[in-house]
Amino acid sequence: METPEPMIPALLTPPPCVQEAGSWCKTVNDLTGNQWLAGYAELLIAKPLNIAIILVVAFAARWFVHRTINKLTQGDGKTPKLLQPLKERRSDTLTAELMSERRKQRARTIGSVLKSIASFLIFGIATMYVLKVFNVELGPVLASAGVLGVAVAFGAQNLVRDFLSGMFMMVEDQYGVGDVVDLGEATGTVEAVGLRVTTLRDINGTVWYVRNGEILRVGNSSQGFAVAVVDFPVSHNSDVEKAIEVATKVATDAAGREPLSQDVLEPPEMLGVDQITSDTITLRLTTKVRPGKQWSVQRRLRAEIKRAYDDEEIHPPYPNGRPVLPTSPSQA
Repeated sequence: METPEPMIPALLTPPPCVQEAGSWCKTVNDLTGNQWLAGYAELLIAKPLNIAIILVVAFAARWFVHRTINKLTQGDGKTPKLLQPLKERRSDTLTAELMSERRKQRARTIGSVLKSIASFLIFGIATMYVLKVFNVELGPVLASAGVLGVAVAFGAQNLVRDFLSGMFMMVEDQYGVGDVVDLGEATGTVEAVGLRVTTLRDINGTVWYVRNGEILRVGNSSQGFAVAVVDFPVSHNSDVEKAIEVATKVATDAAGREPLSQDVLEPPEMLGVDQITSDTITLRLTTKVRPGKQWSVQRRLRAEIKRAYDDEEIHPPYPNGRPVLPTSPSQA
């Protein structure tokens, strides 16, 4: 009677992959002699290693892109390279500190947005490669994502328009935080500039939230320089030449003293008679000032000119609530 041959356990049977030259299975089997570990080498070693390499490359690419964006937007204290092609809205008399701070603020905002977009794209691509490592079919996933993206974009087209408008506003430097702007429906001081909404506070303290996609025009009173326009009426029986001379002298002296000297960029210019009505002659004087300071300069110059007119007996059209009429010989 023949003795039966002992059966070899399945676990001790070498996996077929050990015959594949250059495979992880054969490499592990040759190095360790562990056939079980060799059979699962693809799952336990190859795939984790591929995922680790993908993540390392993604983080390295993210670091490199962020570093490049920082160089383009910060510029090491100089004009940011990303902003150099843009039109500089400044005057030679405007202090370099104001322009530098404004440029840094705009560069930080643009850089933050670009870095967020870059991170989203890089890690999105890395995620697709990780799914490919696990043999996930990307075709159906991308097709479903495309259909979903089209549906979301169609439903959120206003959001996309607001986002794109906000990006162009920041790149073009249409306005920034602290600027006094007129956006059509709302006028006030800018408190925040976002990618979707701009926040204004008007002179009464009301906060307005304006969607960037709805802004069709922007009037900025705080860019480069501003012009203080001072109109002051005098009566018809006043000496107009004397009124012009006094106003010019007073405005020039006031502009050269504190506190106006810090805000006035150029000496005041007397434009002369601006308007004549049946009871009023209006004189106009202008001066170039720092952005946002035109209103305070106007108030101060009006007060100085009014005081000088009182001393020189140059009368307004209606002193004491009634017009000044020349005295006729019959009433003398």
